[in-house]
Amino acid sequence: MEHDPTDFEGEEIAQAEKAVRSKSARDVEDADFKWLMGSRRGRRIVWRLLDRAGIFRSSFNSNSMAMAFAEGCKNDGLRIIGQIHLLCPDTYSVMIQEALDDKRNNC
Repeated sequence: MEHDPTDFEGEEIAQAEKAVRSKSARDVEDADFKWLMGSRRGRRIVWRLLDRAGIFRSSFNSNSMAMAFAEGCKNDGLRIIGQIHLLCPDTYSVMIQEALDDKRNNC
């Protein structure tokens, strides 16, 4: 089927349908993340991801490419923290306390 550039009504319908699909996908992603943060095991996974992303340490490196890579990793970790604070902020302090408890128990 060819695109008709003068079919404004059809274009509006297509854009509305796309917006509904995008919102539905975001809702599923948000629900998945809340589910993950809803259990101790899930919070341990997220904590490891944050630690590996390097958000708790400096990214400085005299090699600019290594530092750029580290900053890219850190950016992904900050995105995860943003999700936590947006979707389930109460679980952040729980996750930190559990990580501290795990560290004490493994020392």
